Amino acid sequence: MSDKRRLGKGLGALIPDVLSSAEDSREIDLNMIKPNPYQPRREFDEEKLKELAYSIKNYGILQAVILTKAVNEDGYYLVAGERRCRAAKIAGLLSVPAVVKDIDKNTMLEIALIENLQREDLNPVEEAQAYRRLMKDYGYKQEELASQIGKSRSAIANSIRLLSLPDKVLGYLAQGDMSAGQARPLLALDSEDLQLEAAIKILKEGLTARDVEKLANETKKSKKDTSGAKSLDPMQQELELQMQRELGTKVRLKEGKSGGTIEIYYYSEEDLERLISKLLPRGI
Repeated sequence: MSDKRRLGKGLGALIPDVLSSAEDSREIDLNMIKPNPYQPRREFDEEKLKELAYSIKNYGILQAVILTKAVNEDGYYLVAGERRCRAAKIAGLLSVPAVVKDIDKNTMLEIALIENLQREDLNPVEEAQAYRRLMKDYGYKQEELASQIGKSRSAIANSIRLLSLPDKVLGYLAQGDMSAGQARPLLALDSEDLQLEAAIKILKEGLTARDVEKLANETKKSKKDTSGAKSLDPMQQELELQMQRELGTKVRLKEGKSGGTIEIYYYSEEDLERLISKLLPRGI
């Protein structure tokens, strides 16, 4: 989708003139509006919705929602503005100002993903899934996404890497029991069993992200000692940890009889490109 390459303009780059065309809006009955079937967001913060409802009661809806006509049925599908519609119902409104446009289902999904990412309305798992879907289905590169939503490329790469954690850990993340910062160090552990065991410890003891990093290093060291492998000294462990933070991926230092090796992990072609740009800033 070549038009998509106009970056840094938010939703306006995907649906030009829609967000600024308030004069074209009209009141639409809330009962005629159906949720966006491609909405990536599954959880809505009730308290924040109540706060928005209070604002709507006092000031009204300042930005029209975007709708598209439902195919083969009455009513409309939401393209952007689901929080406003939900809050409007809480506020007791019967209708909302809306701009109706002819928008295909692919663009509906793309807009819903980017709107939520820009507003930071997704939980860490939904956010990671949104990034992955935009890259897989719409051909976005990590650098383009970073420009589109105002985040660093490493932040996007680190977010996507969370999806490799066990389903139970992803459940804790989605429910808000654990933050992305607490979960990210678990990626350094070699097995799902160790990751899940550490995740349960995080929940029980309320470990901070820094605590989890130390726990992951101690777990790796203990595993090496048990297997009879030569463990890294504290200075090398700290070096390994700093390299992981700098590169945004798992790094392993392995000692040999004379010298050793550095293993740098990547999880997709995009992740490899990101690492190459960091390690070889002048290109290949």
